[in-house]
Amino acid sequence: MKIRVGVIFGGRSVEHEVSIISALQAMANLNKEKYEATAIYLTKDNELYVGGETGNIESYKDIPALLKISQRVIPVKENGHYLLVAYPQRLFGMKPIELDIVLPIVHGTNVEDGTLMGYIKTWGIPFAGCDVTSAAVGMDKYIMKTVFEDNDIPVLPCRRYTTKDYKDLDKLIADIEGAIGYPVIIKPVNSGSSVGISIAHDKEGLIKSLDSAFTFSNTIIAEHAIMELKEINCSVLGDADEAKASLCEEPYHSNEILSYEDKYMSGGKSSKTGGSSKGMASVARTIPAPIPDDMTKRIRELAVRAFQCLNCSGVVRFDFMIDGATGELYLNEINTIPGSLSFYLWEPTGLSYERLLDRLIELAMKRRRDEERVTFSFETNILNQTSLNGLKGSKGSGT
Repeated sequence: MKIRVGVIFGGRSVEHEVSIISALQAMANLNKEKYEATAIYLTKDNELYVGGETGNIESYKDIPALLKISQRVIPVKENGHYLLVAYPQRLFGMKPIELDIVLPIVHGTNVEDGTLMGYIKTWGIPFAGCDVTSAAVGMDKYIMKTVFEDNDIPVLPCRRYTTKDYKDLDKLIADIEGAIGYPVIIKPVNSGSSVGISIAHDKEGLIKSLDSAFTFSNTIIAEHAIMELKEINCSVLGDADEAKASLCEEPYHSNEILSYEDKYMSGGKSSKTGGSSKGMASVARTIPAPIPDDMTKRIRELAVRAFQCLNCSGVVRFDFMIDGATGELYLNEINTIPGSLSFYLWEPTGLSYERLLDRLIELAMKRRRDEERVTFSFETNILNQTSLNGLKGSKGSGT
């Protein structure tokens, strides 16, 4: 019997469109003899749709038209079965779709940050990839840095600011200039795909960078901008028990940072990988990265350490920075669900995209088996012994 896989993508994120590309790309590479895949589109209004043309990339050029021929569904658990049920239900409506596992392929705030994982976990169905905690920590650039720093993984120091600080712009600018100086890079704390990220070389530029970053997040970070920058990426596959690193890549960009346009709209004309794939696979890059062997070894070791430090699962991508002026290496960020699932970093090692997806599903099933050995409930008769009035009084007089 085939494993019934629900591939969820989309969501209320600035990376909504990128998620669609990554997910449908993955669905095309699932082994059709082993899996029965269902495309589950999560709209920007957080509604789930199946059927119609939800598995056809061309249909997303006109989403309102797509939704008219699709069926909205809600997840239901019934007698140990995980179902997608038509909403609203009709007498002769859609037959429930039963799933065995969910493969979330989402990017950015409100989905990749642990929000969707928590929703799926509450439903109860096994799912691939990072859990709620590792996803949430990985998305918040400030919290991520503090965890890595505490585990002796090199990161650039930063300053964190909120919209409260933004209300006193002169004081905010003075703090950044005093603590960091120029050039400075400003980043929304929880965005991806370089959205809202920019470098400022003077006060005027800093004001523009702050305005842009606070458009996409209520919290931002500021850190020193490395101008002689070499970016190196490395993917890790596995879980807390066993994980391994991919080859390293050096992506190329047309400006001071690797922009959204570089990542998803460059066409990859300069890429040595030679493919015509879409999504992150289209970025111009060199694989393996043209760096010394000892640096490659250090990056791969740090990537695995960081992966297991956050208790990640599945496939992630770590983005590193080398300061050409000093030779220092820093871990820049983690992508807990990387664009195109970083399959292009694994194919040169002999691991096909199809086999990568197999491995993600295997790891999800392993996590479910591990979880089933843990007790998540504690049976007591406390409700039979305590009155509501007693609880109210106890709460009022206690802690």
